Amino acid sequence: MQPIFEKITIIGVGLIGGSLGMAVLNRGLALRVTGVDEPENLKLAIEAEAVHDGTTSPEAAVTGADLVVVATPVGVTGEIIRKIAPLLKQGCIVTDVGSTKSGIVREAERVMPPGTSFVGGHPMTGSEVSGVKGADRYLFENAVYVLTPGKNSDSESVARVSRLASAVGARVIEIDPDEHDLMVATVSHLPHIVATALVNTAGDLEKEHRGLLMLAAGGFRDTTRIASGHPQMWRDICISNRDNILKLLDKFGDMLEQTREMVAACDHGSLAASFCRAREIRENMPSRIRGYLPLQYEITVTVPDRPGSIAGLASCLGDAGININDIEILRVREGEGGTIRIALGNEDDQEKAVHILRSAGIAVKKR
Repeated sequence: MQPIFEKITIIGVGLIGGSLGMAVLNRGLALRVTGVDEPENLKLAIEAEAVHDGTTSPEAAVTGADLVVVATPVGVTGEIIRKIAPLLKQGCIVTDVGSTKSGIVREAERVMPPGTSFVGGHPMTGSEVSGVKGADRYLFENAVYVLTPGKNSDSESVARVSRLASAVGARVIEIDPDEHDLMVATVSHLPHIVATALVNTAGDLEKEHRGLLMLAAGGFRDTTRIASGHPQMWRDICISNRDNILKLLDKFGDMLEQTREMVAACDHGSLAASFCRAREIRENMPSRIRGYLPLQYEITVTVPDRPGSIAGLASCLGDAGININDIEILRVREGEGGTIRIALGNEDDQEKAVHILRSAGIAVKKR
């Protein structure tokens, strides 16, 4: 692909920032990618080919940048934008990847200097594995990437950020920042809060009923998977989108109370109607990338998109006496390749598999 930007600076090379950097480098979307993070994270990011170089100083990193991506927790995004704003060159575009947008867009438009532009962004994707160790160049494949332009976002800047998001495999949509925050409070923030409440409820009961969590089957695990998210990140999200989350919690509380009344009254008809309605709504939802459950001994493997790739992978491990407990295609880019998750039975098999596959020239990471 032709480069879209000469220099991109990514402030925060964790899961999202690292994955974006990997995708950009792999597809040649920028001539230079500079990362900003702690030294250890930068070392990992360079090894993973997520950035060309790095520094701990955001101010130094943005010098000469055409695009700055602020991939930090939403609680510090505004502060970072304020720090770097006076140092941006003419024509520079700043975007972010935060889960809430209204406050960040308002703050950015207040401090961005003339001749620069801010375009809010929110890639609707993620992983249970946080940090650059969970970074994946296919993370954005088929994910919705929301852009939330503000009043001062010029159309050319929005178009260039949109081109970048599309080039890493995402489906781009534009939404008003306030509308975005209400929507994600419903489909992202509330589910995380509910999952957290379910896990904490089970945890409390487990104190009195030992072994309860051993009975947690697929339904409970699927429902509560997202409770494994980064605690500080979700704390900041709840605070930054407080008003919308409170509205949704009240509405959800009303729904739970209605359900409680149906159960208390043994109202067969209303319960069945409620379950039927939910099933119909759920089945009509747009298809998205399926999540997965983290197992204890996992590896992820990047393979080319060609016949026999997965069979060859399995054969390579099978010949070494390594049994695959579970295998899943996480993400794929047609005609190029994809990421495979493989679950193994023990730590020895995990270590052996990594050694064998790397020796065969196959990109592999432990999870």
